[in-house]
Amino acid sequence: MGTARHRFGSTVSARTTGPLSRFPSRLPARAAVVAAGLSLVLVAGCGGGGDTEKAKTKDGKTVVSMGLFGVMGFKESGLLDRYMEENPDIVIESDVSGDEQTYYTALQTHLAAGSGLKDIQGIEIGRAKELVDTQAGKFADLSKTPGLDHYLPWKSSQVTTDDGKLLGLGTDIGPMAVCYRKDLFEQAGLPTERAEVEKLWAGDWSKYVDVGRDFKKGNKKDKVAFMDSSTGLFNAMIYGDEKQFYDKDGELIYNDNPVVKDAWTLASDAAESGLTAKLRQFQPGWDPGLANSTFATTVCPAWMLAHISEKAGPANEGKWDVARAPKGANWGGSFLGVMEDSPVKKEATDLVAWLTAPEQQAFIFEKLGNFPSSKTALDTPEVAGGKSAYFSDAPIGQIFGDAAKEIPDEQILGRKDGTIKDTFSAGLQMIETQGKSADEAWKTTDERIKKATR
Repeated sequence: MGTARHRFGSTVSARTTGPLSRFPSRLPARAAVVAAGLSLVLVAGCGGGGDTEKAKTKDGKTVVSMGLFGVMGFKESGLLDRYMEENPDIVIESDVSGDEQTYYTALQTHLAAGSGLKDIQGIEIGRAKELVDTQAGKFADLSKTPGLDHYLPWKSSQVTTDDGKLLGLGTDIGPMAVCYRKDLFEQAGLPTERAEVEKLWAGDWSKYVDVGRDFKKGNKKDKVAFMDSSTGLFNAMIYGDEKQFYDKDGELIYNDNPVVKDAWTLASDAAESGLTAKLRQFQPGWDPGLANSTFATTVCPAWMLAHISEKAGPANEGKWDVARAPKGANWGGSFLGVMEDSPVKKEATDLVAWLTAPEQQAFIFEKLGNFPSSKTALDTPEVAGGKSAYFSDAPIGQIFGDAAKEIPDEQILGRKDGTIKDTFSAGLQMIETQGKSADEAWKTTDERIKKATR
């Protein structure tokens, strides 16, 4: 298999799929505008959407069009070229938008118009529930596709309607661990070996915060905090449970859900206790914090390793390590859906099934590090034996694979999950940067959520 350094070294670009605000645009302003306009044009270019004439090339081959975003890995790994080699009667045309927000805006426009859609469209997890609730009729039902029993059970549930229609097949996921700096732990008098570090907080996120208190006492560098942000801790706690903000009936439950309340209490305690660097992941200041070693730990989904290694740079290689989190949780992931009116629905479905099969998921992990949603792929040598040279040869395949298997068989999503998560993050920032009390910040957060979800 390819070296882990290849996948998670400083030259690898950050993933751009996942929760809605997971990555800000890193393009210069002018370039971002140009890219956004280009992305809209690309998504508008139609290869499917009911136009049977556009389903064939002049050579009589079947054209299957794909709308993708970020680095989903199919094009970058060469899988699309391989599929065309093995299926010479198929031509795949893929348009990739670097920015998911731009991609989704265009997708919504084409769904509303009923035209301009690709035969296959990527679905980001933060959009899944909205599409399930409002656009299910536009997507083909993939529930009868052969061989779907290889997925982690909670993955498919995220794009399944109440009547059992499956809108997409899973690609990657974002199981969580804790990335930590061994050198900073040593300076604070804490263990540095991975197994010993994991024991410090095993089974309980409150133990993780307690380790932060010990770190603060032993830390000799005033400008170094234990964790980057309270928001990362909050996300890790809620995304390990079946329910977060909504129940199965689509009713808001965050105010009464003990999982959310406990996460808020612990995260706000960490913020008020001065254990954080007062940063938000992927917001201004966080990347420099990685490069300048201003925090010792960060809750890290699998896809975040590439970003950390890129931004922390070669100078910090081998100083970072990865330890199991107190509890398994997932942040991020995507799907591939087939449009109901595609003139090549069968060919598109065959392609989606092949691209998301265990063998291909393991191959993409080997090439790019995108973590599989296939439980079968998790047990392959390529994944289970995966290590990261940058992160002290951490057995990332085993660590993240174990975390993925701990997640409940069903995770209930809501239409405004992304908005609510971002509102909670802003509320915790009020504690960290504005000196608000936990009660004051909760009151403001609650008011903002109610307004946003009316």
